[in-house]
Amino acid sequence: MTQADTVELGARFFTDPHELYRTLRREAPVTPVIAPDGLRAWVVTRYEDARPALSDPRLSKDTSRFHENGPIGFLDRHMLNSDPPDHTRLRKLVSRAFTVRAIARMRPRIEEIAQGLADRMAAKAGRDGVVDLLDEFAFPLPMTVICELLGVPDGERDDFRAWSNTILSEAPQHEHEAAAAAMADFLSRLVAEKGARPGEDMLSAIVRASEDGDTLSAGEATSMAFLLLVAGHETTVNLIGNGALALLRHPGQLAVLRADPALVPNAVEEFLRFDGPVNLATFRYTTEPVEIGGTTIPQGQVVLVSLVSANRDPDRYGDPGALDVTRNAAGHIAFGHGIHHCLGAPLARLEGEIAFRTLLDRFPGLALAGEPATLAWRRSTLIHGLTRLPVHL
Repeated sequence: MTQADTVELGARFFTDPHELYRTLRREAPVTPVIAPDGLRAWVVTRYEDARPALSDPRLSKDTSRFHENGPIGFLDRHMLNSDPPDHTRLRKLVSRAFTVRAIARMRPRIEEIAQGLADRMAAKAGRDGVVDLLDEFAFPLPMTVICELLGVPDGERDDFRAWSNTILSEAPQHEHEAAAAAMADFLSRLVAEKGARPGEDMLSAIVRASEDGDTLSAGEATSMAFLLLVAGHETTVNLIGNGALALLRHPGQLAVLRADPALVPNAVEEFLRFDGPVNLATFRYTTEPVEIGGTTIPQGQVVLVSLVSANRDPDRYGDPGALDVTRNAAGHIAFGHGIHHCLGAPLARLEGEIAFRTLLDRFPGLALAGEPATLAWRRSTLIHGLTRLPVHL
């Protein structure tokens, strides 16, 4: 492979992106690719290039040019897809709800939700004791937390999961548009309701948030609700799912964690490094020619930074393909880096810690049901996660 070769991201890429990334880091660390939807972009794979790229102001996050019309574009106009000063303004209006102290106060309720889901999972297990860990635990835990936090009614949550999966997948364009239209309609109604009848939830606070006389418009509040709901559950679902799979495939590491549960917070950082929930970070595009890793990317090009690849770079972490729950995984970029570093990282970490403590405590015989090679991965360049995770309790 040479630096000039264009790589097609096919079905094998979704099943095992690490295979391709090992080759790219070695032979073509900044390379042009074609995504399944036809998008042409440049992928950055080495840690030493990826981390600074995430905070390079020449790589713009204002992606309105990609979806200027239709419901997907309407939902995309949030702080993750904006540059300063717009990004600074939007983040400031919502950041107070995500302080470490505010998140820490949620621990008792998250523990209660996790215990309730474990009870339900144990009750639903059939004679063979097999359940889908994603459906019964990894999905409903963060979804319940973020929906309670934002004040989303119970009856809408399954629909929201289906819409989110479609929008973040490589589904046909008409399916994307239908899911985005349904989600936009739902969130617009929800924001209007919070404005008319505010409650004690975070979305009500966001709708009425102000800073130096500045407030969010209805459209901005709707886009913010979309970002917080999708990012607030998708990353944690796949942190739990990927982390559980990693442990179950490495029984020695599972035994280490069972012997010393105090390692769980450290293990969560290792899960994020080892097989994080976000593969290719959201779109950036060059506002001028930009040199990255010795390769000049022309102006106006889409740039995708691979968080999954950077976190397995052997120049940053020794034996990166090995799971080690005692490793110091500091510096991983699973939550991004720079001004767009994930606002909800403290919440995801807390949910991950509680999830694994609960699973370890409640299910001492937890094991994979079936061979790892039979597991299916989601067809998404953004989200790195399984479609199902059948386990024996």
